[in-house]
Amino acid sequence: MFTGIVEELGTVAAITDQGDAIRLTIEAATVLEGTGLGDSISVNGCCLTVAELGDGTWTADLMQETLDKTSLRGVAPGDRVNLERAVTVDKRLGGHIVQGHVDGVGEIVSRSPSEHWDVVEVSLPAHLARYLVDKGSITVDGVSLTVVEARESGFTVSLIPETLARTTLGARRVGDLVNLEADVIAKHVEKLLGAYAHAGDARTLRTDEEE
Repeated sequence: MFTGIVEELGTVAAITDQGDAIRLTIEAATVLEGTGLGDSISVNGCCLTVAELGDGTWTADLMQETLDKTSLRGVAPGDRVNLERAVTVDKRLGGHIVQGHVDGVGEIVSRSPSEHWDVVEVSLPAHLARYLVDKGSITVDGVSLTVVEARESGFTVSLIPETLARTTLGARRVGDLVNLEADVIAKHVEKLLGAYAHAGDARTLRTDEEE
């Protein structure tokens, strides 16, 4: 589990194409502290497993499913990426509960810079729109953000100077793709209410049949 608070910007050092998978090597510093083989690190919001550790680098294997469902399929050597180690129980939950399981890929639609922040509009797949509410949480490339306005086909967020300086979102341009993860609590509530509604329909059907 993660919190959506980026610990550092890493740099893609190398990509090894394995046909139906790739090996991704990333230069980093902070996220290597206390990290061992098998640990989890979020890369642009996607939970990856540490497969190798080097001198100032770490390597992960990305299967075809990851390449198909996330924007990591488009990374290249030299690209900066948002990194966060899995949270431990003694840490503050500074953002919100983030699983590192990407729900879909969105696109930067517009940026409106101001003196103190940028308002950014992001498109999102239609099936994710029901999980967004104004002032709710959304993860964009691994960054925990507050939704300013939830729309049918997208949403807006305001990026403060800290976010612009310490994450890749400061450099994202119109047309760039970003990984999105909806609030897992909203998804659980939907499933539970769906089951309850289904049970209610069944009870109604039985009552009708008895009559």
